[in-house]
Amino acid sequence: MEFVKVGEPNVNKPIMIAAMQDMGNVGSIAIDFINKSLQTKCFRYVLAPYPNYVVDKGGHIDFQQERWEYRYGNGVVVFGGGVGQPQTNQELYELCRDVIDVAKSYSVQLVYTLGAFHTDRNYEKSPRTLVTTTSQELTDRIARLGLESTPGSSKITGFNGLILGYVKNNSMQGIGLYAEIDDPQVPQYRSAKSLLVSLEKLAFQKFNGMEELDEIAGAIDSELDRLKGSDDPLYRP
Repeated sequence: MEFVKVGEPNVNKPIMIAAMQDMGNVGSIAIDFINKSLQTKCFRYVLAPYPNYVVDKGGHIDFQQERWEYRYGNGVVVFGGGVGQPQTNQELYELCRDVIDVAKSYSVQLVYTLGAFHTDRNYEKSPRTLVTTTSQELTDRIARLGLESTPGSSKITGFNGLILGYVKNNSMQGIGLYAEIDDPQVPQYRSAKSLLVSLEKLAFQKFNGMEELDEIAGAIDSELDRLKGSDDPLYRP
């Protein structure tokens, strides 16, 4: 992987929000929206060593190299979003180490990560966001704010889980916010909004324009309803 620094962020002991594409694209939808809402600026980016796929454009192929950005705004450093995750464990570990190194460079004390929690619960149009942290003490403090912790014991794979392990191993504090989803194959914009509402409460940030996420979710619902009522082979219940 190639790490490229393009500037110096104007931040002092910021929080960090780091997440990548996952089930239902929840993590990347949330990160991309945060960057748009806060008008963050890129100061560093990561290039994947090779493309995960090529596109046949009718007789010739093309590809776009995956790129994940570090961006900054007022009191915050944001990493991730975009498309995809590292394709090997070695790349994933290398990326997590770089995120921690950047966090240490700017005296980040608290790292948030965002992702999806697959559930069979019928939440209709109001998915919950569940919380896990790097210590029981921190979880107890968050519970007093009215947020629910993740139930039972389960594995969290990929960047949006592993980064919390790196945070804890480096004596930092980390909070994982995971929104309920019912279908990992469909982009879950309401779940991303649920993450952002919880993040506003915890991180003292304000994200404007979240009604856009409701509008996109409604458009997806309408298209799925249309496909259900047709013989379109793209719809597979």
